[in-house]
Amino acid sequence: MKIESFIRLLAGTVVLTGTALGFFVNHWWLLLPAFAGANLIQSVFTGFCPPTILLTKLGWLDADGVIHWGGHR
Repeated sequence: MKIESFIRLLAGTVVLTGTALGFFVNHWWLLLPAFAGANLIQSVFTGFCPPTILLTKLGWLDADGVIHWGGHR
């Protein structure tokens, strides 16, 4: 899986989860999708993306931007 696809999947999951929790549990959960949106916007301008950094430190992201779950074999 390419890193761009993973970031979209992760952001979409956070947004849907936060919206559902905000609707069914407590309106304060709506801060979660707001945080995800703000993180996506800042990553465009700064190039800083926490999931990418985490995957790189775990050794799961190669130089071509492809994720290898569990590391390289």
